[in-house]
Amino acid sequence: MDTLRAVLVGCGKMSRGWLRTITTIEGLAVAGLVDVVEDAARARKDEFGLVHAHTGDDLEAMLAHVEPDIVFDVSVPEAHAQTTLTALRHGCHVLGEKPMATSMDDARRMVEAAHRAGKLYAVMQNRRYTAPIRRMREFLRSGAIGPLTTVNCDFYIGAHFGGFRDHMPHVLLLDMAIHTFDQARFLTGLDAVRVAFCKEWNPRGSWYDRDASAIAVFEMGEGVVFTYRGSWCAEGMNTSWEGDWRFVGANGSATWDGGNGFRAQTPAERSGLIYKQRDLALPEPDIAGLSEGHASVIRQFVHCVRDGGAPETICTDNIKSLAMVFGAIEAATIGRQIIIQI
Repeated sequence: MDTLRAVLVGCGKMSRGWLRTITTIEGLAVAGLVDVVEDAARARKDEFGLVHAHTGDDLEAMLAHVEPDIVFDVSVPEAHAQTTLTALRHGCHVLGEKPMATSMDDARRMVEAAHRAGKLYAVMQNRRYTAPIRRMREFLRSGAIGPLTTVNCDFYIGAHFGGFRDHMPHVLLLDMAIHTFDQARFLTGLDAVRVAFCKEWNPRGSWYDRDASAIAVFEMGEGVVFTYRGSWCAEGMNTSWEGDWRFVGANGSATWDGGNGFRAQTPAERSGLIYKQRDLALPEPDIAGLSEGHASVIRQFVHCVRDGGAPETICTDNIKSLAMVFGAIEAATIGRQIIIQI
């Protein structure tokens, strides 16, 4: 098996989690580490014992010198477009952190560049890759509660990151709700048609500079309504990072707490003012290799680079989740509904 060579860009906190997986994949070698602060790249090289890896602060120079097959982009969101376009121009496949870009124009340029280069570009949507979400999706696909009509998700966590997020515009919608919106598409199998309403605000007591709370209402395909309520500066009574979900179907409802808390019911008898309900069991699907978060995304991507096929989070799909984010931001800014456009 020929060894694939990779360069990792962005050696901050997130890079450690990526490298834990990257360095265990057979036939994949880290040939270079790039960061605007080269000492950070050297620190990761030493931490993971990457004795043969080059380090630097210039991506163009690194790609010209190393000629890798893959670029892993773990840089800050503002750098994603430039990093990806540079890597594709050098003939590399790219797996990058979310969000794929900080504007839809940049996202479209990145998708087009990947098409022109004939290379894979995929996005890290690790919250698709857990056992509970796979189990919930299989249940919804079974039709046990009939076709969906309404999906609600609440996300409330007091997250004290420090760093760039404290100053980032639209921090909740752009940096976190991208996960929830992508989950909504993944769970329902539907894409968003329009943003009916969105409001962003920064509550009293927030430690963020910009809006860290939001409410959004989307119309998905087949007339399904998806509502999102969230905050990154809500102390106490935290939801899980996956959110707290309710699914309403034509023949029943289901809830999921983002972890292993599932419940589903359908009418047992159709008589009286309020029907008596019966509980439904959720399936235990085969999810081998699809439930390890970041590790599953990275392994699936490397497999597709080597053997062909498209990763589940390929850019042509992920841009549809990003369009929900920017549709919500625009709706909040101008105060009216927005048609989702890719």
